[in-house]
Amino acid sequence: MTDLHVVDATQEHVDDIVNVIHHAFSARRVLDPPATALSENATTVAAAIAEHGGLLVLSDGVPLGAVLFEQVGDVLNLRRVSVDPRYQARGVASAMVGCAEEVAVRRGLSRVNLIARVELPDTVEFWRRRGYSVVDQQAHNLTFAKAMPIELTVPTADEMQAIGEELAGQLRAGDVLVLSGDLGAGKTTFTQGLGVGLKVRGAITSPTFVISRVHPSLSGGPALVHVDAYRIGGFAELDDLDLDASLEDAVTVVEWGHGLAEALAPDRLDIVVTRGDDDTDETRSLRITPVGPRWAASGVQVSVLEKN
Repeated sequence: MTDLHVVDATQEHVDDIVNVIHHAFSARRVLDPPATALSENATTVAAAIAEHGGLLVLSDGVPLGAVLFEQVGDVLNLRRVSVDPRYQARGVASAMVGCAEEVAVRRGLSRVNLIARVELPDTVEFWRRRGYSVVDQQAHNLTFAKAMPIELTVPTADEMQAIGEELAGQLRAGDVLVLSGDLGAGKTTFTQGLGVGLKVRGAITSPTFVISRVHPSLSGGPALVHVDAYRIGGFAELDDLDLDASLEDAVTVVEWGHGLAEALAPDRLDIVVTRGDDDTDETRSLRITPVGPRWAASGVQVSVLEKN
């Protein structure tokens, strides 16, 4: 059984979803206090689907897994994440969660949250492997969260700079941004916007020939450390720049850092800027992917442009 089909839940799927939830949760060991999932019925599931939606995983028409959604503000909460125990270890949960994240991105939401029980280490490890971080704990309940990527079409260099300026308001000392993308796509333009937002001293230009520049704050905030890793051969050379001395006190931006700079910090923003096919077109594609618990707790907001 390899063909998994993840579909948006409808009222026609209510009975199948109830059955999957009951099969999944009745097979788990008894917890104290017990899980409330077995109280789900056709009425409660139908109401959840009608208000917030959900997903059902099928293979040859057989229901294998299900999840219910609850949307609160810009957060998509996952409820009753269930895999029929007869079909575990077949990638059902991963497929379902991946599609749930796509739903969150499509809805323009910044984060996905869920609650897992601390007494279920396999479940906890599954969410950690999926890139989720614990952002809260209440008794036996762990709240996991993951920030969603943002994809934007940026028409002009001015708007690219404006996005950087807006993002700067969400940064703090110790943050690391790893920029990659096409030559001349707008990585330095984006960084110039960060500099404006952070209120740092000095004109921000490509540091290609000096490898790194430090722009002190003019307002008592963090400095901006601007690094160009284009000519750096590996992490050892990047480490030779002794960025550790400034990481905790500055916002560090590493251009051409993909594959090198990720080891600098477990929490970072991976930013990719790409050009269109027409060299005369200023339009750029921008993808911002938050990584780590620092961003899981807040997500990233960009209001300058509509998300794709």
